[in-house]
Amino acid sequence: MMDILQLKDKNVVVMGVANERSIAWGIAKKLFEVGANVIFTYRKERSKGKIEKMLADYTDYKSAVVECDVNSDDSIAQAFEQIGTQFGAIHGIVHSVAFAHADDLKNRFHETSREGYAFAQDTSAYSLVAVSKAAKPYLADGASIVTMSYLGAERVLDGYNVMGVAKAALEAAMRYLAADLGAENIRVNAISAGAIRTLAAKGVPSFNQILRQIEEKAPLKRNTNQEEVADMTIVMLSHLSRGVTGETIYIDSGYNIMG
Repeated sequence: MMDILQLKDKNVVVMGVANERSIAWGIAKKLFEVGANVIFTYRKERSKGKIEKMLADYTDYKSAVVECDVNSDDSIAQAFEQIGTQFGAIHGIVHSVAFAHADDLKNRFHETSREGYAFAQDTSAYSLVAVSKAAKPYLADGASIVTMSYLGAERVLDGYNVMGVAKAALEAAMRYLAADLGAENIRVNAISAGAIRTLAAKGVPSFNQILRQIEEKAPLKRNTNQEEVADMTIVMLSHLSRGVTGETIYIDSGYNIMG
């Protein structure tokens, strides 16, 4: 069969793997399956250990694990310089990084602290801009950047609070980056995944209720999963989506279309 994805031997950076339930890990596994080389970034040593443990089953594949703190320009620059030196061209980036303080998710929205608001924006939205800037010298012609969003970017979802505002900024940043980098044939898109039981989801107080609601309301009458999100992300990283940029793609069993 013809290699329609054209991801074999391509270098893809995956940011934001926390554990095996992470959406980013689901994407990384699919990337290995289609023959890509996967470069993981981590912020804390604890995450590095977890990634290395998970990679024990993938020793036949080409991978690397690189430190990158998205709250630090120096750390980001260093990480991409290291990746560029080791791998040459970067063909894809999966930006699956978001964080907000627990208090800012639990408290009422008007109680969001200035510091908490700025931190959520910096980690979850500005990091995409900073990563794009640091990676740009190494991005190949036709490279694809994919970031992870959520429906809370455009609708008020109970308990999502400051993260919803950060995701809205992330989606806007994605569109501006798509417009800016399009001339160099670099694409930037967002995947808005439905509710999936990840480490990040645990921080949202009403999560179980959200899952039940989606099953009732979504056209497909079910929730999505890590594998479905990974499949679509692979399409967005691949040659198949070469004409698509600046889009937010929903993988949520159609839930987002319902009133």
